[in-house]
Amino acid sequence: MSLKTQTSVLVILFLYILIGIYLSINTGISHDEFHEQHNWVINLNAIKSFITDRNYEDLLNYKDKYHGIGFHYLSQPFQFLFYKQVSNYLSVTEYGGVLISKHIFTFLIFTVSGLFLYLILKQLIKDKYFVLISVLIYLLYPYLFGHAQFNPKDIPFLSLWVICTYFIVKIIKKLFYKKKIKLKYFILFAIFSSLLVSIRTVGILIYFQLIIFLFIFFENINKNFIEKIKDNRKNILLTIGISLTFIYLLNPIFWHNPMEFINSIKWMGKYQQDVCTVTLGKCVKALNLPSNYYFIWFFFKLPIVIIIGFFLYPLVEKKLSKNIFLKLILLSLIFTLAFILLLLILFNVAIYDEIRHIMFLLPLIFIISLSNLYIFNKKLFSIIGSACIIFFIFENYSLNPYQYTWLNSFSKFYKIDKTFEVDYWGISGKNLNLKIRDHASQNKIEKSICIYGGNFSEVFLNSEGFKCFKSYSELDQADNRPFYVVQNVRNLKRSKPKDCKLIGKENFNYTLFNQEVRSGSAWYCD
Repeated sequence: MSLKTQTSVLVILFLYILIGIYLSINTGISHDEFHEQHNWVINLNAIKSFITDRNYEDLLNYKDKYHGIGFHYLSQPFQFLFYKQVSNYLSVTEYGGVLISKHIFTFLIFTVSGLFLYLILKQLIKDKYFVLISVLIYLLYPYLFGHAQFNPKDIPFLSLWVICTYFIVKIIKKLFYKKKIKLKYFILFAIFSSLLVSIRTVGILIYFQLIIFLFIFFENINKNFIEKIKDNRKNILLTIGISLTFIYLLNPIFWHNPMEFINSIKWMGKYQQDVCTVTLGKCVKALNLPSNYYFIWFFFKLPIVIIIGFFLYPLVEKKLSKNIFLKLILLSLIFTLAFILLLLILFNVAIYDEIRHIMFLLPLIFIISLSNLYIFNKKLFSIIGSACIIFFIFENYSLNPYQYTWLNSFSKFYKIDKTFEVDYWGISGKNLNLKIRDHASQNKIEKSICIYGGNFSEVFLNSEGFKCFKSYSELDQADNRPFYVVQNVRNLKRSKPKDCKLIGKENFNYTLFNQEVRSGSAWYCD
């Protein structure tokens, strides 16, 4: 790569990070971020209990005790350093500053996942333009770009999955070309995979991905799978040992009984919340998913070019015979996807909020699809890829801050907010509360008035002089008027507050389709 090209890439990366950080700071706060911070506090107190007199029983009795805190070990020092600056900049509570400062770190780790995707693709196809275009498509894909601005659960998990996949590909490539595998690759894979598991226990599926890769490669190059495993048994045993040690150390819930690991797997598979996800206009419950649930959401959430690219594999298979390594990598990824989806369907795993719980599969799909498109026709790939990048930039601009609700053009033939789950995490909460602030100021409303909007309202309006904040669920017991109501998209499914005046609403439009999508409403009840 020439010096000029390198400079251009670095400038683009710098601008991407700068814009991403700015957007992540100014994006609203999601429902689960409050829960995630509380989860960290519970676990931190449990850790301290081994040093102080704090009660470890609080963690044992905690209803979400199996929620991992792996990402917090990385993000909390960053939050501690920057939360006051963020709080002052946005005029929010210090607690709000803690939550929003985490947005920055979340976006940065997503960017890191893009760099590791770059390294993976570089191992597969020796074409710098293919690699750069592919990585830009991935980093600008509105669905992921939107989640990267605030999602402290799925984005870190996805990012670490990509990092682990890189080390798998690196190990496999060394084996394929009969080169010595440096011990550091096994150690790094062990560390990152254990960190992955400490975020979500289902991260153990990364080890199944490794096994699938090894099996396919050994069987297709006429090498005995078992014999090869024996040849590398020392490294494998070391990897297992390091992984188990770190998994144990990073999860306080396992300290009193390592067998809690089994319980956590069962718990994650049947999470107690039977959440309703609007899918093609129907309320689909998390504990009773139809087998086509995943395929419906992939069909509407994936870019159309990625869907087409994925199904090009039979057409490019003959061409792939010139690059056996790439062919076996793609096969391994396809079998990994099939294996994980089959497990989800067979065990009826609780999934909700469209496909965010299996978001980590998207980079694997992107690798397969973009490689297929390139092998199919290089010139066509360059044209379509470049157009896709431009389109994504425009989509991110027009949808901000609701990029995470992104749906492809197939969806736009439906009434979107009636047919699909959109702003389910309540990102609209920030703008709706600011509308309440403006309404109160313009109409000289006493700030002793209560706001039924939960934690969102306190974060954004406490500094404005408001002191009474209640959850939306308490609205039915409200007996003192006047008050304000913040209604996010899930509460919009209920009836509007009785005898109240609409003072503001949050809407957005998808590109090329002039269709208004409602994400929330603000009410004044006099």
